Amino acid sequence: MNNKEIYQKTLGFSIRRLLWDILAFVILAVITGGGFLLAEKLSDKGLIGLGIGLLIGIIVIAFFLRYVSYTYKAGQIAMMTRAVAEGELPEDVIGEGKKVVKARFMTVAAFFAVTRVISGIFNQLGNGIVSIGEKLGGDTGKSIGNAISIAISVVVAYLSDCCLGWVFYRKDVKATRATCEGAVLFFKHGKTLAKNMGRVFGMGIASLVLIGGVFTGIFYLIISKFPATFTQLAAEIAEAATREEITVSAYLTDPNNLMLICAALAGIILWGIVHSAFVRPFVLVGVLRNYIESGIQDVPSEASFAMLDSKSARFRKLHAELA
Repeated sequence: MNNKEIYQKTLGFSIRRLLWDILAFVILAVITGGGFLLAEKLSDKGLIGLGIGLLIGIIVIAFFLRYVSYTYKAGQIAMMTRAVAEGELPEDVIGEGKKVVKARFMTVAAFFAVTRVISGIFNQLGNGIVSIGEKLGGDTGKSIGNAISIAISVVVAYLSDCCLGWVFYRKDVKATRATCEGAVLFFKHGKTLAKNMGRVFGMGIASLVLIGGVFTGIFYLIISKFPATFTQLAAEIAEAATREEITVSAYLTDPNNLMLICAALAGIILWGIVHSAFVRPFVLVGVLRNYIESGIQDVPSEASFAMLDSKSARFRKLHAELA
């Protein structure tokens, strides 16, 4: 199967994730807006209510919707991996994907434990680059290291998904060992995987400009119909700044600017949802193919684990669990 066929066959996961993520966004907006309106009506402190509503909304989403969304994401990665490794997919891709995730991790908690370890390993290795930059070039080296670290954080997200795919592929070994192998794979075949990075950043920037820009414009047209709300919010901000003796930019106390800021934030959130559901999986297929195929050709051995023991405490700890 080629990359386009794999993407199309696993698109059902993306659609289901999108629906769940949109539901999460709507719930967040309703709870946040409700907090503002309720606090404004009861105590004339809408800004405080806005913050409380936002906090409650984030907690609700984190506990109830995040797990469902990530289960679909894991199922998609599992099926992409099978398509790359075996060249075919079952008829019921969605059902099989959920079955594979459950069989591999038994519980959602186990799945999150592995993904946290994977991200931790790659993030720790990326942070090491900043440290090296500081030692070599002081503030200049630190700035360069930080710039590289930001780029690495984007790469880490893809590597984490690829490593998770390797955990699904290596179904006959423990998840901890497969995770160690997946981390080693990047460093053994870094040049092979690096050729995808231009596509990763190019597609990301293009989707942010196009999708994020469109959603920002749509939201601005909608919220500009409620000027009184933003006039009130701007007054709340100015009043809070005066009360707390905090200097706030005049930009934030202008209702029109607040409309633009809120529209941009909403646009970026919606861009993140759409990009994660549709654009990112399209890019991931190509990165995952190179990753999995490089691993199949040269499965990391126990001896190769030593190369990361000195670079990542998280990896070293995970490696020690295999003993």
